[in-house]
Amino acid sequence: MDTLDTIRAFIAVAAEGSFTKAADRLDTSPQLISKYMGQLESRLNIRLLNRTTRKVQLTEAGAAYLEQAQDLINRFDAMENEIGDLQTLPQGNLRISAPVSFANLHMGALLREFQSLYPDISIDLQLNDRKVDIVEEGYDVALRIGQLQDSSLIAKYIAPIQLRICASKDYLQKNGIPKTEADLKQHTYLSYSYAEQNQSIFKNAKTVITCNNGDILVDHAIAGSGIAMQPTFICGEALKRGDLVSILENYTPKALGLYAMYAHRKFIPLKVRCFLDFIGGYFGEAPYWD
Repeated sequence: MDTLDTIRAFIAVAAEGSFTKAADRLDTSPQLISKYMGQLESRLNIRLLNRTTRKVQLTEAGAAYLEQAQDLINRFDAMENEIGDLQTLPQGNLRISAPVSFANLHMGALLREFQSLYPDISIDLQLNDRKVDIVEEGYDVALRIGQLQDSSLIAKYIAPIQLRICASKDYLQKNGIPKTEADLKQHTYLSYSYAEQNQSIFKNAKTVITCNNGDILVDHAIAGSGIAMQPTFICGEALKRGDLVSILENYTPKALGLYAMYAHRKFIPLKVRCFLDFIGGYFGEAPYWD
């Protein structure tokens, strides 16, 4: 016995005063309505309805039960309508995890434009370069940069992330321009903590700083402290200005990817689908920072 169906049947009987009319109202049979009422009274162990050949009337217990039953159905329907609205109207709080440097440099305009299109979606953006646990930490979407690996998560490709090995002109004038991996024995490396790309090329270089923030490493490289390997969304402007020079291009790893990761393919909340569709075409195959 479906409890909600039974309660709806009881409310219909109370309103119509007839099993037949209640059945017509609910598009079912009088026999099923009668069965529901018998099961309901048996479960509650009390008579809710007085039945005659002409009329079905509520008992005192039935009238008390009707008031509570109607309130329950109203609240249940309101809850379902509210949840349903989340799939028909883009709204709610969208919780996003994103890499620190990428978000600082390239997500401000994106989020402003997104919210201008979807003003009923609020954004909770948390910046972290580590791989967050989307489910455990309650994120709707996590932006990640790297090589796509096997995962239970769903990944949407957003844009290519090019890498460059670079150093300042001053550094190269003082220390020489390395041409091969062997030349790096005489050089200083500025290492990124969370780098997934192969850094074995720098195994013989002297590491003077390891940091989990690419902006700081690029600043050190501009100041002449050493050689950095960073994505162009961080070092691109310095390369364009001439503050940094791209070197060892034959040893530069292949492009990484920017991905939007989310937990489930089915029943994706509308707020998440709207964000995935928006960011999916925002940067393009040739991002502006390149």
